[in-house]
Amino acid sequence: MQVDVWSPTPVLLTVDLVILTLREGRLCVLLVERGEDPFQGMQALPGGFLNHAGEEIVDAAHRELSEETALDSGWVHLEQLATYGESGRDPRGRVVSVAHLAIAPGLPEPVAGTDAVNAAWVPADAVLSGEVELAFDHGRIVTDGIESARTKLEFSALATAFCGELFTIAELQKVYEAVWGTELDTRNFYRKVQAVKGFIVPAGSGRRTTGGRPARLYRAGPKTVLSPPLIRPVPSGPEEDMGEEGE
Repeated sequence: MQVDVWSPTPVLLTVDLVILTLREGRLCVLLVERGEDPFQGMQALPGGFLNHAGEEIVDAAHRELSEETALDSGWVHLEQLATYGESGRDPRGRVVSVAHLAIAPGLPEPVAGTDAVNAAWVPADAVLSGEVELAFDHGRIVTDGIESARTKLEFSALATAFCGELFTIAELQKVYEAVWGTELDTRNFYRKVQAVKGFIVPAGSGRRTTGGRPARLYRAGPKTVLSPPLIRPVPSGPEEDMGEEGE
């Protein structure tokens, strides 16, 4: 009697990288132009296949970041975002991608390498709106990455990393507005920030004039986890921005 011998389904593994930063006050995502099929000429996230069976996934992510964009992996801390493995996501076969996320200040201009024709910072809202169409399911991955970054600003002190050593609350507010993609009520934002003890601390008696009356300067405080968190405004309108609920 013939016995069927089970064999595993061939699956390829890749890494994709959602790298976010602020450029001229706008949230931007790092994209490359694909230099080969599939989707040659389309914008995509940097990434690629593991080099060999013994390569660790996080090592592959750092390698692809360096090879495709020439960004030094020491500039960014990569963390796993999610795994994407729908059967039809890649025309080359069953390809599972382990996506990684990084959001960091002061990242330089990327330089394309290996199979990428070009690498550039692209406004995140252009991807979210569909104005910039991405290869594979990378539009979904970017959307998930941005949502994760927005949540990080609610619960962590990450926003202060995008300010100078000394900053005003108005400058901090601009970081939140850029990442969250919405305008905030200034008075409510000020009150919310001040309610989180240890988030920011006054930097002596120094003040900065930015067109109006001089504003007090602050620096990042010792607290890295915000309690209470700075919950994002609901999308129904500016009247509810950073409102009273949850204080």
